[in-house]
Amino acid sequence: MPPRKRAAAGQGELPGVSSTKEIQDILWKAADKLRGSMDAAQYKEFVLGLVFLKYVSDAFAERREELAADPELAQIPEHRRAAFLEDKDEYTEKNVFWVPATARWDHIAGNAASAEGGVGSLLDTAMDEVMKANKALTGVLPKIFNRDNVDQQRLKELVDLISDARFTGHGDRPAQDVLGEVYEYFLERFARAEGKRAGEFYTPASVVRLIVEVLEPYEGRVYDPACGSGGMFVQSGKFVARRRGQDHTHDLAIYGQEANERTWRLAKMNLAIHGMDPKGVGDRWADTFADDKLPDLQADFVMANPPFNMSDWARKSDDRRWRYGVPPQSNANYAWLQHIVSKLGDRGSAGVVLSNGSMSSKQSGEGEIRAAMVEADLVACMVALPGNLFRTTAIPACLWFLTKDKSPQGAKALEDRRSRVLFIDARALGTMVDRTERVLTEEDLAKVADTYHAWRGTKSAREKGLSYEDVPGFCYSATLEEIAKHDFVLTPGRYVGAAVEEEDPDAEPVGERIARLTKELFAQLDESARLDAVVREQLGRVDG
Repeated sequence: MPPRKRAAAGQGELPGVSSTKEIQDILWKAADKLRGSMDAAQYKEFVLGLVFLKYVSDAFAERREELAADPELAQIPEHRRAAFLEDKDEYTEKNVFWVPATARWDHIAGNAASAEGGVGSLLDTAMDEVMKANKALTGVLPKIFNRDNVDQQRLKELVDLISDARFTGHGDRPAQDVLGEVYEYFLERFARAEGKRAGEFYTPASVVRLIVEVLEPYEGRVYDPACGSGGMFVQSGKFVARRRGQDHTHDLAIYGQEANERTWRLAKMNLAIHGMDPKGVGDRWADTFADDKLPDLQADFVMANPPFNMSDWARKSDDRRWRYGVPPQSNANYAWLQHIVSKLGDRGSAGVVLSNGSMSSKQSGEGEIRAAMVEADLVACMVALPGNLFRTTAIPACLWFLTKDKSPQGAKALEDRRSRVLFIDARALGTMVDRTERVLTEEDLAKVADTYHAWRGTKSAREKGLSYEDVPGFCYSATLEEIAKHDFVLTPGRYVGAAVEEEDPDAEPVGERIARLTKELFAQLDESARLDAVVREQLGRVDG
């Protein structure tokens, strides 16, 4: 067994290198330390900001150890070795953030107890220095640790807890991968803690995975107009890493916009932790309808979970995005859909989470807009999702998959699906993980994605030997004429029909079962009459 690495200064010696699960537990305890003194949104910033600072420091230390172990370093005169280890380019060229000496975690942990003004002053200074040293992080990190309402003793305890979490030394897994998992875990836990308010920054992982698995974003421009904490981008990167290797994650260029400042900061940190360019979500938060930061973007893939049924939105009736009809002020669902269509390149595709009402609503012209989009052959697939996937809302949800081109697309040799729409009823899928929450399993994700890929005739479907056929109760490929007969209502249940139940060869014949049950019913009625007579007789004796 190789010798264990000595703990860095200010970082307590652990009985063994922390596992990811142990780190998650340690950091959730850290969140609890602050829970009583501030609201959920503020303690989320506190904890994730500190975790991010610990991550950049650990990743920096990891790179520094690599440089120090380089045999070529021994050839450098001793008086120049320290300068070499402090060469900023040696870090940034490996996509490691530069961390100034006074912002490194060993300095913070070592001076937390004695710092003038308390540890909050040290942390605010560290955040400021990291942002100044790394342009991509400008304006992103929280400087909220030295405010009057912050209990400095609790903050010191929190720093001590985080000091026990090692983001390096996990075999061949870099700090980036370990903390990426921790950050996602935290976003999920905070989403559960905040309930409905969490919808602005978190989409359940299995829903994001489903969109990504269906769209298969191997390369190109990926856009999210309501990007929250960046989950769509992170899962897209993971998809590419699983299928083609980590080196190909840079084949994706990400573009996003987020209206909420705090959520925008979370997205910037989330992307940075996962090795993705945080500049992709812009240099400032902004409302997508009121201030579209990417007016000329033509994306290969659009993925979004915009706010459901939003009535408070910046509507302009003459907006050039409303090609299929002006959306009503009372509901932005069709504003989101048309905005997304306006961002698709000639062969672009999109996956959008919306409320079930979007599939059938006829209020305020929404039915006409939906009909126009269907007739323009923009709708590729509709998926009805099971309930309880979203802790943030009880509103039933569905997935819209849109595309600009249903043709075979030349060398791609896809199935020609022009003037057809695939309907999938996935309401029976998923597994309850507790009393209120359902998740889609790997098998569920594969079932839906494989069905779509088989219908479209993608390369992945051909490699698996998949071919499409309608399955009663689950999927159906409808023509635009059939959809028109249903008045352009896109609810999958209208098209897939009822599932065919297999007959049990050992089952009791229906006629015999009816005769048996009838006989049993009459016997129970006779017994009921007998007992009624007995009760009446006993009551008569009491009255006498």
